[in-house]
Amino acid sequence: MRRAATQSRAASPPGAAVEAQHESDHIRRQRVDFRGAGVVAAAAESGGAVESGGAAESGADLFARPFGELAVGDRFVTGARRIEERDILDFAALTGDGHPQHTDPEWATGSRFGEQIAHGLLVLSFAVGLLPLDPERVVALRRVGDAVFKQPVKIGDTVHVEGEIVRTREVDAEHGLVEARLRILNQSGRLAVRTDVELVWRA
Repeated sequence: MRRAATQSRAASPPGAAVEAQHESDHIRRQRVDFRGAGVVAAAAESGGAVESGGAAESGADLFARPFGELAVGDRFVTGARRIEERDILDFAALTGDGHPQHTDPEWATGSRFGEQIAHGLLVLSFAVGLLPLDPERVVALRRVGDAVFKQPVKIGDTVHVEGEIVRTREVDAEHGLVEARLRILNQSGRLAVRTDVELVWRA
């Protein structure tokens, strides 16, 4: 299998191949349409590429590549999604997290933030949803870690994701693990959340 020169080659831990195979079998035939009605274009008309210390691809291009063609330092940018009050109330009902900071406009007016804000985990969920995970390549989301919530996301804000691959590791002949660092930004370019995700990727 061809490997980029910058790719990490840490040895696979015992049982990693079995774990990856289990996750692969579990969702092998699932298909996800990531182009939801709430997603709008956030990148330039030239296909989503941006310049910021090096070219970033549109997410769809990178997430369609086989594991062997990925390299540490590869960057990507996603489309964007506007946060509506209905999203927040639906998330509160679904999860049971009905804290008035999210659900009660009157209470939220007197809070530190001065208005309703989205649940941090809702913003994180939207960020994962914005990743154009090609089902032929990305087998599973294995881990979400080190999430830091830096800026509240308010009703009417629009968020998108800028990401970078920071580590890759071969698991077996058919799968690898890809760790990406995500930055969730609002419409003003301010950092709302940063987090790392690890994905099981097909060769």
